[in-house]
Amino acid sequence: MNAKDESALWRLSASDLQHCYRAGTLDPVTVTQAVLDRMDAVNSRLNAVIARRDSRVLDEARASAKRFANGQALSALDGIPVTVKDSLLTVDQPTSWGTKALREHQPGHDEFSVGRARSGGALIVGKTNVPEFALEGYTDNPLFGTTGNPWSLSLTPGGSSGGAVAALAAGIAPLAIGQDGGGSIRRPASHAGVVGLKPSLSAWPRQHVLPSLLLDFEVIGPLARTVADARLLFDALRGPDPVDRSSLTAAQAAQAYPRSKAPKRLIYVERFGSAPLDPQIARSAQQAAHVFADLGHHVEARALPLDLDFFVEAWPQIGQIGLARMFEAHPDWAEQASVKYRDMADAGRRLPASRLWQIIDHVTQLRRSCAALFEGVDGILMPSAAALPWPAKEAFPPRIDGQDVGPRGHAIYTGWVNAAGLPGLAMPAEPSSEGLPIGVQLIGAYGSDDTLLDLGETYEAAAPWAHRWPDL
Repeated sequence: MNAKDESALWRLSASDLQHCYRAGTLDPVTVTQAVLDRMDAVNSRLNAVIARRDSRVLDEARASAKRFANGQALSALDGIPVTVKDSLLTVDQPTSWGTKALREHQPGHDEFSVGRARSGGALIVGKTNVPEFALEGYTDNPLFGTTGNPWSLSLTPGGSSGGAVAALAAGIAPLAIGQDGGGSIRRPASHAGVVGLKPSLSAWPRQHVLPSLLLDFEVIGPLARTVADARLLFDALRGPDPVDRSSLTAAQAAQAYPRSKAPKRLIYVERFGSAPLDPQIARSAQQAAHVFADLGHHVEARALPLDLDFFVEAWPQIGQIGLARMFEAHPDWAEQASVKYRDMADAGRRLPASRLWQIIDHVTQLRRSCAALFEGVDGILMPSAAALPWPAKEAFPPRIDGQDVGPRGHAIYTGWVNAAGLPGLAMPAEPSSEGLPIGVQLIGAYGSDDTLLDLGETYEAAAPWAHRWPDL
């Protein structure tokens, strides 16, 4: 593709843009205008971006262009268009979290990682849609409505980072800052055919945040169309800061995993017990496992050697307790919340305090078990989601492979990774027969984010996907 073809500038990766800016063959103003034009062309059908900042971002693009002209780029992100999920605070735009009470919620801060991106010259083009309170695996809310999947507009891109992945897949900015509390980066990435990294707990420090509904499971992470771009954003925003003391531990853990090209020991986990998996996803994931084996890695297919039965019952209770606590602190938010979330909070209030401590004890044990597991393996490969995308207005698919499932039947592969605090890299695999995206994820030891990204880059080179674009 000719980088000077302005009609195609929205297709360029962040890495391509960085190279062109330095070479002087493109400038941030031209690129940002191309991205805004692309948003004009497709967003009304997708409903991915729910708040724009066109005039401000063009002013910022002009400032970025001057920096490049003077050889003074601020960072690898300077001049790169980025979207931000509407569950992350932004200093100059409301963060509604998809709920009516927060329609104008603007505390005057950037989430820590958003602030780092902004200070590095990233060009924030707008906020992306989420489900109410970012608690579900599809994207719909009372304020902004439903987000569609660029690959089939009547289907969901998943959630809760559904707006972020829909924008990426459609060419609205090459990078997105998302959030993952139980799979909310990785499952949407799989449904939209993009890359998403759920970093190790606290690899990106956190400050200026909305109330946590899922203990410490929620992390901020990069979404992109390529692994290289995900790494670019991850590297630009990682690193410890005293405002989040746990980030100091995360940085220390990362030092234990120096980058190496040596073959890795991988476990391929296709199924969790008798839980159903769409047959097309199973075939695609198996093919991905064969690719890793052909690349020289040792791939062993077996069951996940962890006991996760407790979390099947406990997972919804964590969110219920979190909502109950939040609504107690913000009764006005409760009054304007959708009925189902008020019902969830009521269920959380009925749980005894001892249940929360029991959950915390099991989380502690899971993290110890994972530390022991990764003494003998380098990574775990498994599907990102158990189901293909389903109708966009439905919260979850009620059946998978002919079996009835509950609200998290599609999400069984992801939540345990959050509870364990581990990094997980979601990448596109072979699409379905209908052309719908399918994703796999690599999970690594705490701190091994770079190892996962290295594996992802070699897999992408062997089984590329970035040439695929939805027909919009």
